[in-house]
Amino acid sequence: MGRLPFLIAGCLLILAFDYYFVNAALSVFKNWTEKTKRIFTRIYYGISIALIIGVFAGIFFNIFLSLRAVILVSFFLITASKFVMLLFLLVDDLRRGLVFIYRKIFGGPQKPHTEKISTSEDDTEKISRSSFIVKAGIVAAAVPLSSLTWGIVSGAYDYQVRRKTLYFPNLPAAFDGITMAQISDIHSGSFYNPKAVRGGVEMLLGEKPDFIFFTGDIVNDMANEMRDYQDIFSKVKAPLGVFSSLGNHDYGDYHFGREPSAAKARNLQDVIKTHKVMGWDLLMNEHRRLKVDGEEIGILGIENWGTGRFPKYGKMELAVKDTDDLPVKLLLSHDPSHWRAEVLPKYPQIDAMFSGHTHGMQFGVRTEKYQWSPVEYIYKEWAGLYQEQQQQLYVNVGYGFLGFPGRVGILPEITVFTLKKGPKV
Repeated sequence: MGRLPFLIAGCLLILAFDYYFVNAALSVFKNWTEKTKRIFTRIYYGISIALIIGVFAGIFFNIFLSLRAVILVSFFLITASKFVMLLFLLVDDLRRGLVFIYRKIFGGPQKPHTEKISTSEDDTEKISRSSFIVKAGIVAAAVPLSSLTWGIVSGAYDYQVRRKTLYFPNLPAAFDGITMAQISDIHSGSFYNPKAVRGGVEMLLGEKPDFIFFTGDIVNDMANEMRDYQDIFSKVKAPLGVFSSLGNHDYGDYHFGREPSAAKARNLQDVIKTHKVMGWDLLMNEHRRLKVDGEEIGILGIENWGTGRFPKYGKMELAVKDTDDLPVKLLLSHDPSHWRAEVLPKYPQIDAMFSGHTHGMQFGVRTEKYQWSPVEYIYKEWAGLYQEQQQQLYVNVGYGFLGFPGRVGILPEITVFTLKKGPKV
């Protein structure tokens, strides 16, 4: 319950802003009747209080996941818009304060809010500067609300195929030019459109990769979240196989807690069984030898290896055992922080690691030459291809979504790699 005081403090701040905004709005829309003002005030406070109660219920009680997502996203959208509005109100109050001080010192009218600003060339229609700023703030506040809403409508299932070439000096000739695809972070418990999910799978299969990686978080919490999507993802097949790993959400820690329990163990076994039923080769601190025309490379996979509050179940020493003879080793590890924390300093034999986890925070900007997201202040490697010396890392921003049921700028990803022999040219 250590987070409770912070949540209460945050909610009190939001209610304080609500009081601030309501009074500003009522002072601007002076032509409203008393009845209209009462209706506006009650609706505004009613929505705000209902969302706050919903947030507490979603955090501290086991309510339906879809309902929790609606509540949290609605709260996020409206709070983001309130923040934009707050900036305008603060600017207006600062302006009025400075004008008041100026007139107090140098004389003149003491009611700066009576200043007029023209809104037409003939100066026939005038509004106060405060009214202009507040109304401009209301318009500006609609921008994050509309853009994030569009992210729900359009971005959640707008799958993007990204193509990369990976170079390996020791790649066997039989693997030169072979293709591999990666998806990550399905989070099936968040989906609400099976038809769109199926469309993304068809896009993946249309690339005809020789083998496929899935790098963790098939569910949000519970194995039964895959019930309506297992048949869809069972179609994910490739000639050389589909290899998968577990992510931090797959263990049920966020539902059952970190302590062992019979229910938690059963849930994990059901998640593991789901991989098997779909025909995916789940690697849990182990490796496979991928053979083409008598030549081999290594596919290694570990359980989640997280830092900070994220669980650490992975055991690299088991995954690399008996792989010294393999010329190229590809590692599936859900959390990209594992690369810098352990792989780079301790396992130079790992040629490339494939991760997910970050989702690119589902918000930001991503083009071929530039990318930015707030998540970069948390993870040094958060999206795309990274390299240090001869070791590479690719972070896939995910197939699904969590919390906010959409994406703005950072769209769901299907990555297709071509393996090439030799140094990068």
